[in-house]
Amino acid sequence: MNIAILSRGPRLYRTKRLREAALARGHKVRIFDTLKFGLYLRQGEPDVTYAGKPITHYDAIIPRIGTSVTFYGTAVVRQFEQMGTFCLNTAESILASRDKLSSMQALSRHDIGIAETAFVRNQKDILQAIQEMGGAPVVIKLLSGTQGVGVILAESNKVAEAIIETLSSVQQNVLVQKFVSESKGRDIRAFVVGDRVVAAMRRTAVGQEFRSNVHRGGKTEVVKLDEAYERTAVRAAQILNLKVAGVDMLEGKDGPVIMEVNSSPGLEGIEGATGLDIAGEIIQFTEEQIKFGNFNIRERLSLTKGYTVTEFNVAPNAPIVGQTIESSGLRERDIVVLRLSRGGEQIANPRKEREIMEGDCLLCYGSQIALSTFLPERLAKKKRRKLKKMPTEGGAS
Repeated sequence: MNIAILSRGPRLYRTKRLREAALARGHKVRIFDTLKFGLYLRQGEPDVTYAGKPITHYDAIIPRIGTSVTFYGTAVVRQFEQMGTFCLNTAESILASRDKLSSMQALSRHDIGIAETAFVRNQKDILQAIQEMGGAPVVIKLLSGTQGVGVILAESNKVAEAIIETLSSVQQNVLVQKFVSESKGRDIRAFVVGDRVVAAMRRTAVGQEFRSNVHRGGKTEVVKLDEAYERTAVRAAQILNLKVAGVDMLEGKDGPVIMEVNSSPGLEGIEGATGLDIAGEIIQFTEEQIKFGNFNIRERLSLTKGYTVTEFNVAPNAPIVGQTIESSGLRERDIVVLRLSRGGEQIANPRKEREIMEGDCLLCYGSQIALSTFLPERLAKKKRRKLKKMPTEGGAS
């Protein structure tokens, strides 16, 4: 197999380890500087050059895209996707994870623990956002920071307000996150490859530092994750469509709290802490996945006129409640059930004898006309949390 590693740092530990692992498994591998690619768009014939010259075919791309080159780097990855080359993480998934706001938005609609987060621009909203996070201390983050850079702990409401106003005045967008005090300067890094956690470590901040990143001097130790942490890490990676991810979680009193998901997680800390060959796991997974390619199922299925993919909850009075998939008549109406979700359980390609129950969530492909009969005219309103009352100047609320 011909493997290309996209990296601007051929001497970085992570890049060298991936190269070593690929060579050890008998593959040909070459490291490319991401910024030296040229992208050419022609009808039915997308192509790339490297340093102005054509390159040979590569079976797989392993992108290691740095934050500073996200735009160009993801354009290169996307170009390889259009050329039919398997990309371990797609451009879309890298972009989704790289934007902290976008990733938290995607995660927030699912039933997994995330750090409560606010994103505001209006000066009048800043104090309210801090109040919604439970008041100071709160964590303030730049949207595109990495390795702990741009992450600030504000100890008081006034300090938090001043920091946000200052950063906003220089056109920096920031998130305000609830400070999880019980984590005590510690977090969990779960390394996800495919649909499993292959390694995990606990990182602990040193001295007065509250950030536990290895690049900030954080100490590491091996940790055995329980099922809740493993499930949360894998689910987060799946939601962002990342095949390889580093999922950072705090140990909250009610379970895992996701802080962020990294599409280019480092290897030095996790391999050093666990002694495991994570690079080898990544190469092995690449070997297993290459035949499937990068496949956007919604795009492909929607190409047939009049057909679409949609998801809906089975209403209490729906005629299919209590019916099996076979007896429901869905198939006769040109509808195929791709997945059934029930109480957190995901049943892929459910069998024909599977009973449909009230509240089930069905992911279906089929005729738009037929599917529209199962969709509500309007989305049901969700009960919204009331905003907390702002304290008055005298201290009373």
